[in-house]
Amino acid sequence: VQLQAFGGGLVQPGGSLRLSCTASGLTFSTYGMGWFRQAPGTRREFVGAISMTGGSTYYEESVVGRFTVSRDDAKSTVYLQMNSLKPEDTAVYYCEAQRGYGLGSQMEQYGYWGQGTEVTVSS
Repeated sequence: VQLQAFGGGLVQPGGSLRLSCTASGLTFSTYGMGWFRQAPGTRREFVGAISMTGGSTYYEESVVGRFTVSRDDAKSTVYLQMNSLKPEDTAVYYCEAQRGYGLGSQMEQYGYWGQGTEVTVSS
């Protein structure tokens, strides 16, 4: 199983980025997908998740209304649209796969994760 996140970069406060994560080696449509992030010197934290069916999403409180998780099963890809970015959103972002319905907010609930993509929000 491989998960590869990409789309990170440097963006000014208030700007937007869309991250993508492509999965291979698993039946994508049978996994809920989640996004986590880790800033330097901190623990990896939950950002948002989407259910196996794509019909439900769940977000960490600080990103509600700014971030949106979506998925395209035909492309085995999950997305994280990030708007109104703040300096505190600076981190390496990782996607993770949870077998079954999904929407977990704990890393232990996820079976697979891959290399992250770095997001820096700075003027």
